[in-house]
Amino acid sequence: MSEPEIITLGCRLNIAESEAMRQQLGEQDDLIVVNSCAVTGEAVRHTRQAIRRAHRRRPEARIVVTGCAAQIEPETFAAMPEVSLVLGNGEKADIARHLLGDRLCVGDVMTVRQQAPQLLSAFAERVRAFVPVQNGCDHRCTFCIIPYGRGASRSVPAGAVVDQVKRLVDEGVQEIVLTGVDVTSYGPDLPGSPTLGLLAERLLRHVPALPRLRLSSLDGVEIDERLFDLLVSEPRMMPHVHLSLQAGDDLILKRMKRRHSRADAVKLVARLQARRPEIAIGADIIAGFPTEDDAAFAHSLALVHECRIVHGHIFPYSPREGTPAARMPQVDGTIVRERAALLREACAMQRTGWLRALVGSEQHVLVETSGLTGHAENFAPVRFPAPQPAGHIVTARIAGLEDNALIAHGQPHV
Repeated sequence: MSEPEIITLGCRLNIAESEAMRQQLGEQDDLIVVNSCAVTGEAVRHTRQAIRRAHRRRPEARIVVTGCAAQIEPETFAAMPEVSLVLGNGEKADIARHLLGDRLCVGDVMTVRQQAPQLLSAFAERVRAFVPVQNGCDHRCTFCIIPYGRGASRSVPAGAVVDQVKRLVDEGVQEIVLTGVDVTSYGPDLPGSPTLGLLAERLLRHVPALPRLRLSSLDGVEIDERLFDLLVSEPRMMPHVHLSLQAGDDLILKRMKRRHSRADAVKLVARLQARRPEIAIGADIIAGFPTEDDAAFAHSLALVHECRIVHGHIFPYSPREGTPAARMPQVDGTIVRERAALLREACAMQRTGWLRALVGSEQHVLVETSGLTGHAENFAPVRFPAPQPAGHIVTARIAGLEDNALIAHGQPHV
């Protein structure tokens, strides 16, 4: 017997939850779990493709579909002959108990008011762990279906987060990534209404052996002064800020029902980099949102340069049934794809220039399990000419750039 096969699509929260399901299920080699994503129509299509491929490859295996697509479109997946069981997001935390139950088990996730305290963690190369501290979302961006897949915003108590991080550090994890659906909304549902900044402070204070703390995608309007000060002044908080920007045009941002303006985004990045120049900026940007004309797109394209976005996540807009944006005048699909390509090209140019500027510098690199690759504090990828101690942070002199990765010089020292 061996572990079940788990196919994960989508976000880091899904990655963490997949690892938790793997640990819960134990040895069940006749099982394939597809942890789905619904962020775009394309993501749902990829989920269906993954199911069919898995069935062709292993026709004897039972296929369980869970995640956001299963939560939002349960009947779609229940109707697929390849699928044995459909589980909602509220049920996936107790997947083992549901394996012998009804074929369709999807509850009303909007009624869930507490985040399960058993913190779920996923490992990247067994040296970095994603720790979900929040789930759900109370905002209603016009393009987004995810609140209907994840439910209301709810947070994990800080004490439980600290305990979990302590366990992970004791097991050798060098870097913790706090993640969630809307992680900057952490805390209002908990006693005393703590914030994400307060949680990060508490983690750093109570887990002094934790070398590196990183945050997943942040909503800039919810970065308060406590969190801002940590990002720019705390050495153990990694200089890598990924922002949910979505667009660079004020009218489009308003139609998206975002809570920030273009000027807000530019000002925030300028403040961050003025206080901590080495901070690397990442961002989510949607190309071709409904009603986006050439001028509006030009504003988003210019934002890549103004905010020096080096970790760009570009999403071609695709309508999601049930969202307000799906009812707005749509941009032609060919234009959407062209604009996405231009945004990716702009981010790639920023990234190449940024990486070149790091040549000759000294970087602290967390070595991954191969011993030949790792990531610097700013999340720049680094390659080594000879194996390094996996799971350790080494100091490396950067000698060059090759295939979008920094090349370390000689034998770095621990």
